[in-house]
Amino acid sequence: MAQPGVSGRGRTARSLPVWPWPALLTLLVAVAGIDRAQLWRDELATWSAATRSVGDLVRLTGTIDAATGPYYLVMHGWVAVVGDSVTALRLPAALAMAAAAGLTALLGQRLGDARAGLLGGLLFAVLPGTSRYGQEARPYALATFLAVLATLLLVEALRRPGWARWAGYAAAVAALGLTHLIALTLLAAHAVAVLAARRAPDRAGVPAADAPCGPGAPGGPGISGGPGISDGPDAPGGPASASGPATRGGPGAAGGPCAVGPWHRPLCWVLALLPAALLLTPLVLVAAGQRSRQLDWVDTARPEDLPALAGGVAQSGVVGGLLVGLAALGAARSGRRALLPGCAVLLPVLLVFAAGLAVPLWVPRYLVFVVPFAALLAGAALASVRLPASLAVVALAGLLGLPDQAALRRTHEWPRSAPVDYRAAAGVVAANQRPGDAVVYSPRESWLFLDLGLRYHLRDRRPDDVLVTRDQARRGDLWAAECDRPAQCLAGAERVWLVVAGRRADPVAAVPGAKGAALRDGFTVEQVWPRPGLTVALLTR
Repeated sequence: MAQPGVSGRGRTARSLPVWPWPALLTLLVAVAGIDRAQLWRDELATWSAATRSVGDLVRLTGTIDAATGPYYLVMHGWVAVVGDSVTALRLPAALAMAAAAGLTALLGQRLGDARAGLLGGLLFAVLPGTSRYGQEARPYALATFLAVLATLLLVEALRRPGWARWAGYAAAVAALGLTHLIALTLLAAHAVAVLAARRAPDRAGVPAADAPCGPGAPGGPGISGGPGISDGPDAPGGPASASGPATRGGPGAAGGPCAVGPWHRPLCWVLALLPAALLLTPLVLVAAGQRSRQLDWVDTARPEDLPALAGGVAQSGVVGGLLVGLAALGAARSGRRALLPGCAVLLPVLLVFAAGLAVPLWVPRYLVFVVPFAALLAGAALASVRLPASLAVVALAGLLGLPDQAALRRTHEWPRSAPVDYRAAAGVVAANQRPGDAVVYSPRESWLFLDLGLRYHLRDRRPDDVLVTRDQARRGDLWAAECDRPAQCLAGAERVWLVVAGRRADPVAAVPGAKGAALRDGFTVEQVWPRPGLTVALLTR
């Protein structure tokens, strides 16, 4: 029987799942041109690590990059099955971002109503930053997915406490820490929500298991405070229950071992974190010992870095500003329902920034995992207007981000005005090399990874790297070791390809030390090819 005052169109729209549409849109946007920009330096490090044996990978994490080691292990298995093309290396990130968008919509539905979740998920899908990190063979997209998943599982555990739900949450937190240690700052937001919900979940803005997940839910306004998915002004705010009949029974339902007394939820939350703490503590200790080398390129945070964060994670200053404005509006009108997503944005940012003032740690992309929560708050603001108008704002955000979408598909380097064209340099060598040629890189121990860039594009066709005494895998490092007597190691080479960082009119003069002296004394420059971000020169005896 139809409910009084509920139109058929409203019931149909309300019953549709919200998560597929943001997930599908994100996947379509992320895979568009996914192989257009060549691998940049960080992705070359991923490729180098993922293509090593498991033993070599373990040795690498003992030297450097332990914090990224679990991700490298996942990519090792992926590459063994799918291959190491640009698309293959980036596809896991695209899938993770698509899943994050879908879960963002679902989280919005759990906290408010279907329309707020849908709009937040769609807005997240069109952000240039979502495409940027959804097209990068690095762990940030996976961390974003796991951050939203862990938060969603926390909401479920608070709504319907039970050991099974807390166990799922514990697993998600452990996976989040293994993927991106800095993302564990999200637990500060979880702690606030758990403490606020110690007597009842609605005190933390989480609807009770038997309450509607809409603006009419008891305990405060919905996260959107507006109508449901349908455009009619009388449409209800969301499904009568976010989980259907299962919310009233079954294993782990309210009344289980974690549902009695005001401090049982906090206690169960702490117990759920113990396995993750035991698992992650060794990783944290090893990573902390590697910080001085791992992050030697990072400066301490400055006050002006904080307002620039939105543009950094959104990969567009204009779109980032729009996102912040909508999120602030959504937080202001959502009441207590803004507690969890608001804290999930603010607390990680403030904690990392405060730490970055003391130690070099502040890197905007390390905080990409907070973006879905900002989009969720922005969705709350958009849900206060009629659906066509709110979708128009989402479309506007997409249009404003089009120049940045195009730019990030040309290069992943930052700033984008300073690309490094490994592919062009490799093309020069491939077109002009002869059997017996050698290659020399300067600088070798650089975050530009000049040798990895040419190795990826040339594979077995690259010249002999005559100065190498131990390659990256044998050394257990991201850089190879070179011989300490370059003149002797170059003695048998008649032609040497020199690859140096930056555009150099005299590339040999840019090579320091004994290596530069050996090249200047034994060779003359035959031809120079300047390319974006580097220079290739052919030297002959």
